[in-house]
Amino acid sequence: MMADSDEFLIPAPKKTVRFGGTVANVLQKYKQGDTADYELLKHQLTDPDIKDAQILSWLQEFRGSVMLLTKDFEQLITIVLKLRWLNRSKEIVEEYLAFLGNLVSAQTVYLRACLSMIASNFIPPRILIQDGNVNISDSEDEDSLPANFSACHRALQIIARYVPSTPRFLVPILAEKFPFVNKSPRTLECYVHNLLRIAVYFPTLRLEILELIVERLLKIDVSASRQEIEEAEETAQHDDSKTNSETEEGLFNMDEDEERCDSKNGAPWSLTMSHPVAERLDMLMSILFLYIKDVCYVNGELNIDKTKDLYRDLLMVFDKLILPTHACCHVQYFMFYICSFKLGFAESFLEHLWKKLQNPNNPAVIRQTAASYIGSFLARATFIPVVTVKACLDLLVNWLHTYIANQDAGNKAFCDVVLHGPFYSACQAVFYTFIFRHKQILEGNLRKGLTYLQNLNFERIVMCQLNPLKICLPLVVNLFAGFTRKYQLVFCYTIIERNNRQLIPVVRSSSGGDSVQMCVNPLDSFFPFDPCILKRSKKVIDPLYQVWDESCTEDLQNFQNPIGKERHTEEDDDFLKGETPQSDGVVGMTPSSYDAQFQSPTSSVGSPPVTYLHRPL
Repeated sequence: MMADSDEFLIPAPKKTVRFGGTVANVLQKYKQGDTADYELLKHQLTDPDIKDAQILSWLQEFRGSVMLLTKDFEQLITIVLKLRWLNRSKEIVEEYLAFLGNLVSAQTVYLRACLSMIASNFIPPRILIQDGNVNISDSEDEDSLPANFSACHRALQIIARYVPSTPRFLVPILAEKFPFVNKSPRTLECYVHNLLRIAVYFPTLRLEILELIVERLLKIDVSASRQEIEEAEETAQHDDSKTNSETEEGLFNMDEDEERCDSKNGAPWSLTMSHPVAERLDMLMSILFLYIKDVCYVNGELNIDKTKDLYRDLLMVFDKLILPTHACCHVQYFMFYICSFKLGFAESFLEHLWKKLQNPNNPAVIRQTAASYIGSFLARATFIPVVTVKACLDLLVNWLHTYIANQDAGNKAFCDVVLHGPFYSACQAVFYTFIFRHKQILEGNLRKGLTYLQNLNFERIVMCQLNPLKICLPLVVNLFAGFTRKYQLVFCYTIIERNNRQLIPVVRSSSGGDSVQMCVNPLDSFFPFDPCILKRSKKVIDPLYQVWDESCTEDLQNFQNPIGKERHTEEDDDFLKGETPQSDGVVGMTPSSYDAQFQSPTSSVGSPPVTYLHRPL
């Protein structure tokens, strides 16, 4: 329980320390030029074997002498702030908290130093254990961490009570003390947990704290690609299967009934990511999800006002950090999660993205990314009803038709991704949404659903001079072509074949030899809500997530691309994962390279195969 505020006004009792003089006398002598007792005091304070009784005595005297502790004694205060006061008796913790309150109220010059000391204790301390001549670094006892962290938060609140401007100085210090992203998952977990705890009792700092956390999460997210994480998981599963096989043979059958746990953090193997970067990101994302839920739900009921406030803060963080960051894989799911709490938040998010897309004053890259978010969100969020999907399709398609009409009257009505990037991104968002949601649109009343889709007039979009089928991702284009052909909405294959036969000048690769034939992504686009591959986060997102319906692919087997060539593959294509191969050389396209665009080195859960595209007529 926090000490009563009046306690800090009671003069501390004077006690004589063992070296023969009080702290006040030592400070007075130092100002007069006698530094012997001052140096002795500093030496004894740095003694690693200092006893609790002696610390308590000194802290009481320091409290009574705070008016004398001017900036001249900065070195002494630095030593006092380095005292190991946590994990000691309750009396010492309370006395130290009282000392901090008195110090900053009398000498605000030490405010930053005190805040820095507290922030340093938001991670598990490391201790050295000597084993013979070897020093072994180990973590502090986990059982004591909650009490230690609570004491640090009490210290912050006490300081803020005496110095109301404390929050203004705190965030830069928290950013400075943030552990490097390559630190252990447990270290990062503790620090982020404590930052979010600060955001609870200092609500004015919440936006800045969320920005700080998301910024560091992004650094972790972009440091490991989806492919690297999946490969690490596949390798781990292979090794685990091999180990299980050996266990079945009786080679390693000890403790077989016990749940396997990660030796570092005690997490079950089933929730531990094999890739170290993914493990850090997954743990921190889980903490952020828990924080969002704790803020928004009070006693199990959604608090609309609190959720609105948090939604606004997260949206500002999204605009500032997430939207300008290309191809981040997982951090953006915090918006997906909070929007799932109530349809109004999802609709507000879509409206926000829509304004970003249609505003010509925004940079083209932001408009294109906003379109990618719209398409991916509409396609993947199960909590968005069909009526909202149709409303968004109406807005997007009407905008596309208006854009086409405006270009027909000008001199830029030709295929150019630089000139018309937002248009092509919006087309891809429409195609992508249609691929995932057409079945729900047609459910219940097929005739009414077909009439709605026919009124969207896809034919005008795909056959306009801007030629979006040439620019959008080939996998999206071909699935869109298959489904629209099935329902007699538009026949795209003539345009696809024509685009394929257009000879683009062949450019030799920088290393010489023939041209490189590979999948290209003219839009440099991605789908931000691709399947989550972080194990802990996946448990939160999956109940809200629309996976690809394999039956849709089966329905298309009779409507395959008539120009496709026979090709057999045992792997599913990496459909809609937003990843396309990159090359250091200059890429050239030739007519025969079209089929190569459907090759994929990996397979993914929930991604439809495109085998139907390669079957002969």
